[in-house]
Amino acid sequence: MSVESTFDGDTEKLSLRDFTEKAYLDYSMYVILDRALPHLGDGMKPVQRRIVYAMSELGLKATAKYKKSARTVGDVLGKFHPHGDSACYEAMVLMAQSFSYRYPLIDGQGNWGSPDDPKSFAAMRYTESRLAPYAEVLLKELGQGTANWTPNFDGTLDEPEVLPARLPNVLLNGGTGIAVGMATDIPPHNLREVAGACCHLLDHPSATLDDICRMIPGPDMPTEAEIITPAADLKQIYTSGRGSFRMRALWTREDGEIVITALPAQVSGAKVLEQIAAQMQQKKLPMVSDLRDESDHENPTRLVVIPRSNRIDCEQLMAHLFATTDLERSYRVNLNMIGIDGRPQVKDLRQILVEWLSWRTGVVRRRLEFRLQKVRDRLHLLDGLMVAYLNIDEVIAIIREEEKPKDELMQRFGLTGVQADAILDLKLRHLARLEEMKIRGEQDELEKERKMLERILGSDARMRTLVRTEIEAAAEEFGDARRSPLTERSEARAFSEKDLLSADPVTVVLSKQGWIRAAKGHEIDAEGLSYKSGDGFKLACAGRMNQPTLLLDSTGRSYTLDTHTLPSARGQGEPVTGHISLPKGAMVDALVCGQDNDAILLASDAGYGFMTRIGQLTSKTKNGKAVLTLPSAAQVLPPLLIPSADALLAAVSSEGRLLVFPAAELPELTRGKGNKMINIPSARAAAREELMTQVAVLAPGDTLVINAGRQHLKLKGAELEHYRGERGRRGNKLPRGYQRVDSLEVISD
Repeated sequence: MSVESTFDGDTEKLSLRDFTEKAYLDYSMYVILDRALPHLGDGMKPVQRRIVYAMSELGLKATAKYKKSARTVGDVLGKFHPHGDSACYEAMVLMAQSFSYRYPLIDGQGNWGSPDDPKSFAAMRYTESRLAPYAEVLLKELGQGTANWTPNFDGTLDEPEVLPARLPNVLLNGGTGIAVGMATDIPPHNLREVAGACCHLLDHPSATLDDICRMIPGPDMPTEAEIITPAADLKQIYTSGRGSFRMRALWTREDGEIVITALPAQVSGAKVLEQIAAQMQQKKLPMVSDLRDESDHENPTRLVVIPRSNRIDCEQLMAHLFATTDLERSYRVNLNMIGIDGRPQVKDLRQILVEWLSWRTGVVRRRLEFRLQKVRDRLHLLDGLMVAYLNIDEVIAIIREEEKPKDELMQRFGLTGVQADAILDLKLRHLARLEEMKIRGEQDELEKERKMLERILGSDARMRTLVRTEIEAAAEEFGDARRSPLTERSEARAFSEKDLLSADPVTVVLSKQGWIRAAKGHEIDAEGLSYKSGDGFKLACAGRMNQPTLLLDSTGRSYTLDTHTLPSARGQGEPVTGHISLPKGAMVDALVCGQDNDAILLASDAGYGFMTRIGQLTSKTKNGKAVLTLPSAAQVLPPLLIPSADALLAAVSSEGRLLVFPAAELPELTRGKGNKMINIPSARAAAREELMTQVAVLAPGDTLVINAGRQHLKLKGAELEHYRGERGRRGNKLPRGYQRVDSLEVISD
């Protein structure tokens, strides 16, 4: 982008628009490259790199004594990083927290925060620190010609641009950062898995992302909580470089109590208990009676949730807690980093490893070339020293007699200036015969090393083998087992309002004038309840407080009421028309309660019916939904719950005919007229001269009782078998005196 400017004397004139645009872009590039994003090579941001380098310069190796953190921060700020001390110290603390970094770079002594409150660390004047053993992965090769050096902010010192990491730390410890217009969220991974993938790529350069994902199945967070994202989704993250994954707490049951033993990364146990306690106060967790925090030094995470009784479904309770608290947490992934070309880019997993191996191979090559040059220089000096030892008397004479012994030595023996200086710098005690033997031994060793280095540098295969060997050695030294297990789990679901309701038994009662109410219990004398003047009992059904109540009107439409919203039977109820909108002239003819998956029989007195499910009848609107198609002038019969697949249906017509057939012979529909249950001649059905008046549901072995006035006929076994037939048959006539059936009863064995 070109920026036009003019000069007026010594002053440059620039339009405000151009100036602000250029200044903002410069600032953006500074934040992206020099502050917020990690480098692919060592996986570190500048402040982290400077802290680790400054500590190594202070001699704070893993074997050294601890030193006050304020000293380290002072060196970092004074020499390399002229920014705020609190921000620098916070970056240092993060690298020391084992619950923040998968492989901490700093070994801290004192209060460095806790998982409950990571920012509760003590001030830097109180804490002490040194480098962790893992920091050797980054620093071990620093003085071996492997790094590019750049002047510090005031030009008085040099600092490394990138540390010569022996492992892809950008994946091992990950990192987060927000720049201008871009951000990064790289999760940590297991060292052994990443090292194995690197070695596999060195042996098989054409390996695909699928091959790598088999070796690196997912992130490995610094906590034992499980990663529940499916493998296909994790692979998609590694393919695109973006996405998210979820972690879920681990829990077990001990003596009827729920014990949470591991939390997702960066989740506070105290905050989780607060979230659960808040739900308990809001009456959203009636199934939990108490909470305890039993965490201690031996058990860093031990949260106890006490159910109200042993009948509570702990799986369902935990699913609710996973959905509504930090016991399950989502983590963003954005594999954005500064590549070896110096440009920020979102990379896929294979690209990261291939690019890092290319960078690492270059680092190893530079190290070997640096060492090879050192070996050659030393061999050159030793060659000169050997000449001196072989001509010791003449060399001594030249040094004693010549004004310019260096020039004479160079001319007499064909030495270089460096060799001549080395001879002149020799101490007298090094002129012994033993020294000649040491020189020859050193020459032999260095010559072997030189040949080995030249062989490695001249062969790509040997170079790959060396890189692989060093990666395997580092993995053996610093690797550990995976902490975060990978387990696919079903999606957590929070309790709905109905789930929180108790399953107390209730009886829903509807009066003749359409007033509805719910009485507690099933042993209710619905006809004996008080009614308004001129009103009386019409319908009742037994159900549970957490089940819906379904109403069927005279046109075959179904309506749904939440049973827990119905008024108590202590009063006289409220008009059902306040809950539903009935068509003109229609009235409620049937009630039924049940679970959504309960099978139910819908039938009309025209002799037709079908099976459906309670959930299929549910309507979310006041207007209901058309379910049962009624022939002309036909009426709805009371719906019946079908308890099992082998149930039998008993259908009675007004002509005194009884047909018993398997319920499974009726189709399961969502709506419609249904199929013929008992055969009624068309002419008689059209004139409504014969109707299906009664239907009952029996289990095999039950007794069917026919009530006809004051007479009662019990049918069981062979007697009942006389009336068995296929669905849609005419049925057999009941005995004389029992053909005008008032009702059917079922007696279970």
